[in-house]
Amino acid sequence: MDKSIYFDNAATSFPKPPGVFEAMISYGREIGASAGRGTYSQAVEAGEIIHQTRRALAKLIGAAQNDHVILTFNCTDSLVLAIKGTITDGDAHVITTCMDHNSVLRPLHALQEQLGIEVTYISVDSEGFIDPDDVRRAVRRNTKLIAMIHGSNVCGVIQDITAVGKIARELEITFLVDAAQTAGHLPINVRDIPVDLLAMPGHKGLLGPLGTGALYIRKGLENQLQPIREGGTGSRSESPIQPDFLPDRFESGNHNLPGIAGLQAGITYLLEQSVDNVRAHEMELCSAFLEDLNDMPGLKVYGPKDPEKRVGVFSVTVEGYEPTELSAILEEHFNLLTRPGLHCAPLAHKSLGTLAGGGTTRFSTGPFISLDDVQYATEALAQISHTHIHI
Repeated sequence: MDKSIYFDNAATSFPKPPGVFEAMISYGREIGASAGRGTYSQAVEAGEIIHQTRRALAKLIGAAQNDHVILTFNCTDSLVLAIKGTITDGDAHVITTCMDHNSVLRPLHALQEQLGIEVTYISVDSEGFIDPDDVRRAVRRNTKLIAMIHGSNVCGVIQDITAVGKIARELEITFLVDAAQTAGHLPINVRDIPVDLLAMPGHKGLLGPLGTGALYIRKGLENQLQPIREGGTGSRSESPIQPDFLPDRFESGNHNLPGIAGLQAGITYLLEQSVDNVRAHEMELCSAFLEDLNDMPGLKVYGPKDPEKRVGVFSVTVEGYEPTELSAILEEHFNLLTRPGLHCAPLAHKSLGTLAGGGTTRFSTGPFISLDDVQYATEALAQISHTHIHI
């Protein structure tokens, strides 16, 4: 095959839908101004791009108030705001899971060192699932935050955030969900799921460019969450105090307007296609991937065997190959682009038994991956495992 097949959508989606880069170029060539920093027409148009993107995001996740969707620079930016804006003193206990990403683990570790907080890591079973009852048992008198990933970027497992959210709501604990692998992949409605904070990247399932993201803040929580960045907002400029209203409370400095213009186009495409249809396609790909690799000698697929319980993220190991070598062979001989290693989730790999071996080789699908692409990829893995190709 002459054309490369991109199987690294868990890192960033590619290709982007029609209209994404056109929107970015249109902003740069025809508008170019900052939002909220002037009353001339281009500044007003720039503000309208932000407004429309915020409204599209709110519609996508079922948020009742547009201004409760804060625009950020990526999912990590959203998670750091959620974590450090919630935990502000050392008398705090946080619950997270062994499947979580370094974007959660590292801010928590920093708070352990800086403030002396305590953190409990909920273990998982062989497929990567947590038991929500383990979360309930881990709660202490000073538990202030439960932070957990929705879909694993290592093995694709989808956690039961509704069950955990009900526990958090019952015990009046703030519940943060990392939707890096599920926003745009799975239908998410914050009116139905008891989530307080929902962190999303713009450049993955939402199909926008890098440098974009969002954080949903449940109504009533906005004054409890502290800003971690102060500065110019274009509002109340006479005051040295950060504005206390949304979204300005959490959006200091100029926005990434070229990126936001592209993000609006990506979300518009998603809304037109519907996330339900995107999910149905993803489940077809998951089913094919699992069926084709079932009982393949020397090859192991990690995570749930039921496509309904996972997103399109597949970690594999092939006997006799390190993950980096396997990825190199897949690219050199088959033009398949995958990601080897630990995927910024060391505890997940430790839980799955893949840490000592350097992690796994990861295939991750997107809306523009076809069943033929999956078949080609699984045939390549079969050929490697049977013929022992090496670099």
